Amino acid sequence: MKKSLLLVLGLGLFVQVSLAQNKTKEIKDKTVEASCAQCKFKIKEPQGCDLAIRMNGKVYFVDGTNLDAHGDAHEEDGFCNAIRQAEVTGTLKGNRINVTRFSLKPMAKKKD
Repeated sequence: MKKSLLLVLGLGLFVQVSLAQNKTKEIKDKTVEASCAQCKFKIKEPQGCDLAIRMNGKVYFVDGTNLDAHGDAHEEDGFCNAIRQAEVTGTLKGNRINVTRFSLKPMAKKKD
């Protein structure tokens, strides 16, 4: 009886976790930090350079656009060297956001 109860509870927990991971959340016109996940947000895997956003302290990989669509990532203001502000609309799922709009905001001018 105890084994059956533990099995049912374990299965219920597994289903709950699986459903939570598959939830999607719509984001509309949200200002976020955007940069290279590995170079500036210090994400170790996967290796290489990938566009990501940071929102509420959590990093999400971006689908629907990429580093190269917004200039040279290795320029002074590029994603591998700077954290930029962007306004995004899209769908969050897991650790990814599928953007339907990604609008990079101009960098603030440096004070001399």
